[in-house]
Amino acid sequence: MLTFAPPTPDAIPLHVLESDTIDAWLGGQPDHVADWVLTMGFKANAGQTCVVPAKDQSGIAMVLAGIGNASAQRRSRFTLASAAAQLPAGTYSIASHHSAEVLREHALGWLLSQYSFERYKASPPHQAQLVCPDSVDAATTQHIANGEALTRDLINTPASDMGPDALEEAARDLATQHGASISVTKGDALLIDNFPMIHAVGRASDEAPRLVDLSWGDSGPTLVLVGKGVCFDTGGLNIKPGSSMGLMKKDMGGSAAVLGLAHMIMASGMAVRLRVLIPAVENAIDGSAYRPQDILTSRKGLTVEINNTDAEGRLVLADALALADETPPDLMICMATLTGAARVAVGPDLAPFFTDDDPFAASLEGAARVARDPVWRMPFHDPYEAMIEPGIADLDNAPKGGFGGSITAALFLRRFAENTDRFAHFDIYGWQPTPAPARPKGGVGQATRAIFEALPEALNL
Repeated sequence: MLTFAPPTPDAIPLHVLESDTIDAWLGGQPDHVADWVLTMGFKANAGQTCVVPAKDQSGIAMVLAGIGNASAQRRSRFTLASAAAQLPAGTYSIASHHSAEVLREHALGWLLSQYSFERYKASPPHQAQLVCPDSVDAATTQHIANGEALTRDLINTPASDMGPDALEEAARDLATQHGASISVTKGDALLIDNFPMIHAVGRASDEAPRLVDLSWGDSGPTLVLVGKGVCFDTGGLNIKPGSSMGLMKKDMGGSAAVLGLAHMIMASGMAVRLRVLIPAVENAIDGSAYRPQDILTSRKGLTVEINNTDAEGRLVLADALALADETPPDLMICMATLTGAARVAVGPDLAPFFTDDDPFAASLEGAARVARDPVWRMPFHDPYEAMIEPGIADLDNAPKGGFGGSITAALFLRRFAENTDRFAHFDIYGWQPTPAPARPKGGVGQATRAIFEALPEALNL
């Protein structure tokens, strides 16, 4: 668990300083502090730290942490988090004056910097602990950080230990933790209960495909979260090259994201009726694998021509979206590691999203700035609808041409949420390719903190 230290009068003062105001700050300090800081060459550059001893050398008087100038802060986030690992063991309390929003970023970043993936290899314990600033809601911040940690753990776990069985178990554990109900439709029962595309994509795996359905809350607006749970993606018969298969343990990143977001919602007691739907499959290869040129009939009744078995995520999501759309919720959110085109468009750090709901988009974009969880709105461009209509069937799962791939995938999904007035789709990456403050290399949550921040306004809570 990622937690703050309990308040204590013995906490070491931590001054978080900007490089363009460090001289003014030093001018207000005792001579022995200013002399020491100047001697140590502390300029308050981003990530720089300075431990200032007591005047009598009996201990630590204070610690300084630099966050750079305004330009450096625009180019990064959670800068204070980079100081946490450098500090000596102890309990720290932020002593410098900042806005409530900035203190919130510092506090969350500190917690997230404590995360490490330890299932297979232990990491040294983090010795520097932070007392939550008074203006920051400690409980909510911890819920957010631990929801993010859950997402990271699930993505980081390889498919040998995170197949459909284990993903279902993770959902069951979360349901037990929060008193939610859960049901699972598995294997050939998917055909009986009319989830044919989930079954088709996952039937070649040794672990049966399934639809996980979690529900929580008995009052308030209805919120459905749908997460892509492709636990490993070989590409199917259109097999991926090895270089493209290397990160496919993260292809269940959408399901990991919605489970992490669900933890934030349930742990905080948000007044919603929450439903989480996860089609959990492995896109494997054997004699029963679905084939290019197959035509599948979806739960909604729309037929889909398969022009690439590596475009499987939209197929399993379609059946889950169709189920939710039969009793339209107040808001439906889909999260998936869906297209390489999204990465080409915006890179790994931005989470592109699609929605026709302008008020939700506005709420989300404002919330993303506060949560320091960047998103970018992309268009449901109606003229591209013709690109997903192959003629031989209602829909094409992999339009030819190579253009607008993230948009055409989003348009495909929207066809299965036509009764829901408020629908948003997030085409996330779910992976931090290089270490950054509060974000080690590996699995990472994207857009979940922004969504959590936006929900009270979006749902009028």
